[in-house]
Amino acid sequence: MNSEAIYRVNTPKKWVALTFDIGWGGTVAPKVLEILRKHDVRHATFFLSGPVIEKRPYLARVIAKNGYEIGSHGYLHENFTEHSKQWIRSQVRLAEKVLKSSTGTSPNLIRTPNGDMNAAVIRQLSGMGYRTIHWSVDSLDWKNPGVATIVRNVVSKAGAGDIILLHASDSAKQTAAALPRIIRTLRLKGLKMVSVTQLLRSAKRVT
Repeated sequence: MNSEAIYRVNTPKKWVALTFDIGWGGTVAPKVLEILRKHDVRHATFFLSGPVIEKRPYLARVIAKNGYEIGSHGYLHENFTEHSKQWIRSQVRLAEKVLKSSTGTSPNLIRTPNGDMNAAVIRQLSGMGYRTIHWSVDSLDWKNPGVATIVRNVVSKAGAGDIILLHASDSAKQTAAALPRIIRTLRLKGLKMVSVTQLLRSAKRVT
């Protein structure tokens, strides 16, 4: 397994990966899914926290049923670098169990809570069978800075091989409104939206 975090992918294809973290709540995610369907975005990756899926197992099933990729976002939304290896292992395995119970499959991608990680954490996750996925374009949508700002944060920076961070938690109140403009503008730039795994498979070199 790769023992380095993935920020972006060096690919000959004009592809970007839309990724959505869901740490809590169940209101924004269905809106995001509806927008993706409406705009014929067939591939994206959702990183799901364990407690969200324990409360709403249907959410993971709907995401998977619509063909979107599911990764782990751990269980408790706490920084991995502040905890022991044993704690990390228990959290990751607990989230894995919840996701497998909901979807029938275990994830092999993980995004650590808050994107917090170091070399030791990445090595441990790799040893557990996970590739650690970070991002190269941050929408900062969790700050709710305004729809226009979220769109600008994404489309002004996104290019081939980028991994775009968005949120579908209920705290991200403006993401759903920004998403149609993001999708349209990425397409105008000639970029195709794919899952993280698709992007990785297109790689010449991961950076």
